[in-house]
Amino acid sequence: MTLKEIVAITFGLGLMVNASLFVPQAVRILRTRSAKDVSLLTFGGFNLLQLIGIAHGYLQGDMSLLLGMVASFVACGAVTAGGVVYRNR
Repeated sequence: MTLKEIVAITFGLGLMVNASLFVPQAVRILRTRSAKDVSLLTFGGFNLLQLIGIAHGYLQGDMSLLLGMVASFVACGAVTAGGVVYRNR
């Protein structure tokens, strides 16, 4: 295995860890049915950057980046969606 492959795999795993960090926030929103402390601007911004990362990974043929960004987009998107649905509760 080359150094380039090791770095690519490590990078992809890091993005998966990044995605998992959004899960507790999404679970909290769903359990409490409240998103009063969630910044929609922040999470919406994260989602926009993740979409750009997805496009870049696709166009560059970088599967580690693409899959990691998709995972982050889904997890962060759950927080953003919960924030929209429960923002006034």
